[in-house]
Amino acid sequence: MSGDAGGDNSAAPRKQDTLYVSSLAKGLKLLKIFDRNHTELSLTELVKLSGMDKSAVQRLANTLAVEGFLNRDPVTKRFRPTHAWLGLAYAYYWSDHLVALAMPKLIELSQRLGETVNLAEISGTNIVYVTRLPCQRTNFEAMLVGRSLPALSTSPGQAILSTWAPEDVAEALENWPLRQMTARTTMDREELGRQITRTAERGFSLTEDQMILNEIGISAPIRGPNGIARASVQCSVSAFHWTIERVERELVPYLLDVANSITPPHR
Repeated sequence: MSGDAGGDNSAAPRKQDTLYVSSLAKGLKLLKIFDRNHTELSLTELVKLSGMDKSAVQRLANTLAVEGFLNRDPVTKRFRPTHAWLGLAYAYYWSDHLVALAMPKLIELSQRLGETVNLAEISGTNIVYVTRLPCQRTNFEAMLVGRSLPALSTSPGQAILSTWAPEDVAEALENWPLRQMTARTTMDREELGRQITRTAERGFSLTEDQMILNEIGISAPIRGPNGIARASVQCSVSAFHWTIERVERELVPYLLDVANSITPPHR
């Protein structure tokens, strides 16, 4: 999030959209800086990461604090997110009807498999985990909803893309960003294209060591009425406890069954 915070690009959208409110955009830009690597920030740090001038950042941060979205420590003077952010997440879950439809099935799947089960949705060029049901071995980060990862490198992203039109897949392969998450993350776009083609043939995706070393990711797309997916059911398992053959034999049928049983609401 913060990696894209540098520079003020508010002028570009404003020229294209007369309804665009640049001051609101700047406030939202300030909020987007906060992430797992920037949980508490000083005014000086906010200025540096936002690329905006100090007086503007000071006014925006103060307004966000008054409105309850940022807390300013009286001693350190550092800002951090407040519980208001959870209120926004709560509102989101009520608006995303797919979560309500999928949750009972995901809970049953998690209990049956005894492994981490997630619901992922496409968000721009990334996938976002909107529901996470961890197993006992899951680390803290993998328990949190909202994590965003490059779609091309993940099993959910490849499962979703495998249902798209060839020209849309080609555009994604050419332009969507990649991130070297591990020493074995695939950065070859042609190879990623072959993986997506393979996923389309099999009906599920399978990745190894892409986001975490010794982790196997398996995903099945949740197709809409037109056959196109915007979400997928995903399961992550440890390569120390599972082989690829066992995953395909024991896990994939259940993921496919659950994904095929979920019908996304019309949007």
